[in-house]
Amino acid sequence: MGGSNKVSLFYKLFSLLSVVRGYNIAILVAAQYLAAIFIFSPKKSARSVILDLHLFYIVFASVCVIAAGYIINNFYDVKVDRINRPIKAKIDSFIKQETKLSLYFFLNFIGFLTAYLVSYRAAIFFATYIFGIWLYSHKLKRYPLTGSISATVLTILPFFAVFVYFRNFSKIIFVHAIFLFLVIMVREFIKDLESIKGAVANNYDTFPVAYGEKRTKQLSVLLIGLTLFPAAILFTYPAISYMKFYFYFAALVLIYVSVYLWKATTKSQYMRLHNILKLLLLIGILSLIFIDTSLVLEKVIDKLN
Repeated sequence: MGGSNKVSLFYKLFSLLSVVRGYNIAILVAAQYLAAIFIFSPKKSARSVILDLHLFYIVFASVCVIAAGYIINNFYDVKVDRINRPIKAKIDSFIKQETKLSLYFFLNFIGFLTAYLVSYRAAIFFATYIFGIWLYSHKLKRYPLTGSISATVLTILPFFAVFVYFRNFSKIIFVHAIFLFLVIMVREFIKDLESIKGAVANNYDTFPVAYGEKRTKQLSVLLIGLTLFPAAILFTYPAISYMKFYFYFAALVLIYVSVYLWKATTKSQYMRLHNILKLLLLIGILSLIFIDTSLVLEKVIDKLN
């Protein structure tokens, strides 16, 4: 009896990690801290940034609110996921819809409360973000272009919470954000191509459904072409240091994605492209340490001491 309860608990925990996309949450935490250390507060020591209590509150609030966002998105997308992601949908079903809703409200409340410990402005920011995620999940994702744009904006916004906290308004951050926006936007279009079957079955008027696969591919290739402009501008900033090698690599990967996307016709091909872009974004996050290698050395010395 006890053994079956343990197995049941294991499945529920695994299901919860699947619903809140634990992998993405872990990446977000790493991205926020790396961005805080190497981009938003380059003049502060790595240790002082890591031990900053208010930064921890912002990151924790982001984790709670984004986890809640994945839950409400999963809640509304049950029928779509059964068609597009049957295995994931089966795993997610170990948690009842009522439990998902309870978790959604609880996590949002904790996220808002934690943000309020930083400032009322932070609380307003996260309250707006919570509303934006709900609006996207409930309405916006069903419409062409607005769904892709809003998903991209919501993906980037957690970084702006850290950005506003440190009040670092340098041009390099805006240019970097434009590059990220374009790459994430392409990823959203590829996700829509990958999920077209479920979208049609559930009356989701996504961009590929409304304008066709060919037009979606054309727009995606155009956006990939546009990434060259922010990348070229970033090369003029000595501050990016060794991270310039990431942008060389990114250019090669994006060219490959453009060519492969143009030829792709199956769900598995679109999924492969989607995963390539996810990996490219992950490498980009890890590459932040190359902006200032002296900070990495300082961190190692701190540990040795």
